[in-house]
Amino acid sequence: MLHLSYIHVAGLLVSGLLSQAAPAQTAATAANTSANNTVTESAPRPILTPQERGDIQMARKMYREAIETYRQAPETAVLMNKIGIAYHQLSDFGNAQKAYERAAKLDPKYTEAINNLGTIYYSKQSYRRAIAQYKKVLRMKPDSASTLANLGSAYFARKQYELASENYQKALAIDPNVFESRSGTGSVVRDRTVGDRPTFFYYLAKSYAKAGMTEQAVNYIRKAIEEGFKERQKFTVEPEFAGLQKDPEFIKIMALEPKVL
Repeated sequence: MLHLSYIHVAGLLVSGLLSQAAPAQTAATAANTSANNTVTESAPRPILTPQERGDIQMARKMYREAIETYRQAPETAVLMNKIGIAYHQLSDFGNAQKAYERAAKLDPKYTEAINNLGTIYYSKQSYRRAIAQYKKVLRMKPDSASTLANLGSAYFARKQYELASENYQKALAIDPNVFESRSGTGSVVRDRTVGDRPTFFYYLAKSYAKAGMTEQAVNYIRKAIEEGFKERQKFTVEPEFAGLQKDPEFIKIMALEPKVL
């Protein structure tokens, strides 16, 4: 499910797409002033580098073209991570993994690529290996909300719900919007694919409630119930939800009849 700038691929936060490049600059002007008039001349537009052109193609979702364009630039960890993201967007996990591994080899401390390699293992349901990658990132960058969220999702997939919730809460403490952000470009992949959606929403609601984020907690309670969460009493008896009991929206949701599936 899992803050530079982020791109969501199969639910995970993938790192490393955001470029240093700005959009094409407006033409420069030169002024030549005489006593009676001013002449302004436009300079030629700058030539974009392959990396800049690739970033534009990525923004336009032209992933195959972006890969070809990126490969025209000198190989760097950042560039290989971007190529990995492009393959990831195409669901070509094999080539995405190779690109992330190459990025991590070029720069062993490049946490974005290590995180993204973890998301590949997650996609392959190799959750132990995903957890190992996320922990490796957190040893170098303990305040990475996206990686903490990814780690929580990997624990969730292994049904280690308390560990999942613990890491979700840590992620929220660093970035309250980590589960809400849906940017289309970025450098970190976060996984949002979960098998048991009602339980997932329940634990997210619990994490938000514990963080004192009432609106988000109520929103995920609603989602959990809509998805068929059967243990509704937990929302009224568990201590994390005590502060919601008088919230009008919460009361309205609790009064709804359970859906018959």
